Amino acid sequence: MFSSFNMLRQFIPGALKKPIKRTYTSVVDYSELLFGLRDRLTPPRSKIFIGAGDFRVVGQEFKQHFIQLGGLKPNESVLDVGCGIGRMAVPLTDYLTSPGSYEGFDIVSQGIDWCQRMITPRFPNFHFQLADVYNSHYHPSGQYQAHEYRFPFEDNHFDFVFLTSVFTHMPVRETAHYIAEISRVLKPGGRCFATFFLLNEESRRLMAEKTSQYNFQYELEGRYIFNPLDPDLGTAFDESWVTDTLNQHGLSARTSIYPGRWCGRKDATTFQDIVVAYKR
Repeated sequence: MFSSFNMLRQFIPGALKKPIKRTYTSVVDYSELLFGLRDRLTPPRSKIFIGAGDFRVVGQEFKQHFIQLGGLKPNESVLDVGCGIGRMAVPLTDYLTSPGSYEGFDIVSQGIDWCQRMITPRFPNFHFQLADVYNSHYHPSGQYQAHEYRFPFEDNHFDFVFLTSVFTHMPVRETAHYIAEISRVLKPGGRCFATFFLLNEESRRLMAEKTSQYNFQYELEGRYIFNPLDPDLGTAFDESWVTDTLNQHGLSARTSIYPGRWCGRKDATTFQDIVVAYKR
């Protein structure tokens, strides 16, 4: 009987001539497909650089949040800011229908490359592009600063803009600029769906009681972090600052906040806090 490795030699020509680490990674990635552990629209584990949780399960969860909390409709135009390696895009492929469309951009080339190869050829209304923006944790070689980056889309273009676990890694000035850009590219009446770590009386009390998974104990230029050696690893903002900034940029026609369980809440919608704001 062939071992799994010997079986895979038939599918990976010259595998044993490659460096051991690279060969092992290739074997694991191919074996996931071969033995039905993932499908073509799920990236190999070796390529997933986004947060914890099952790729498919988390994507499907947020698809329901987009629909139920954000009011996303199948015929709407969508922008995914910080699309990663398609965790939120994949579940939308069977929901958005013409004239509905999806645009995504991210600062990590590995994620964009995979999405362009695996998603767009199957779903032509889904497009992905690289944003060469600096981030100390995810893209330290980025050419542009986030506070200077202009989203590559026209004014009043999208019905729905979402960001999942993006503002949780950004400084104050950059976050404010992205909120301004979101407002610019949203149509009047369009919605912004974004996740945050929000600091308020309840979350601060829970952090003090040590029920929180993160302790944003260090203040840094208007935001709060838990790792001073890698500040963009995790960022929290005062809830009042977030709502005020949304309001300053015309995103306050209606604002709903759905608290997360990151700080130890028992009754929560998902891990991070969700904010849904409408453009006036």
